[in-house]
Amino acid sequence: MTAIPALAGREELRRTWRLAWEKARAGQPLSPLEALLADVLRVHPEYHAAIEQEGALARDWLPAGGESNPFLHMGLHVALREGIAANRPAGLAEIAAALARARGDAHLAEHQLMDCLAETLWEAERDRTAPDEAAFLERARRLTGR
Repeated sequence: MTAIPALAGREELRRTWRLAWEKARAGQPLSPLEALLADVLRVHPEYHAAIEQEGALARDWLPAGGESNPFLHMGLHVALREGIAANRPAGLAEIAAALARARGDAHLAEHQLMDCLAETLWEAERDRTAPDEAAFLERARRLTGR
């Protein structure tokens, strides 16, 4: 597993994404974290211009304006991939593999699982509780028809 510093500020985290992308594009060696970030960016060409813009590190993407925050979206990919790698909650790796096989597209499967994760995180924020891993896993299972 990789680790992003827990107390890093928003701009510092975003700078980590940008630097990983710059190094990947230049063919430079990447740390495991940088490789993970670059891989997520690679499958999101729609975010390349945004991450390369100078103002991207401080910019707010507001849902009210119909905008999607690329850093939030890609961060959910990272969180999900880390969960799958750790098989946490237990059974997630199997569900993710089954969903990727069923969909024939691992990226699409990730997006569907990210919706489950986002809903679980939203509920935790709303209720001011820890994320409910059982609820997340149940949502993920439903995607596979199990």
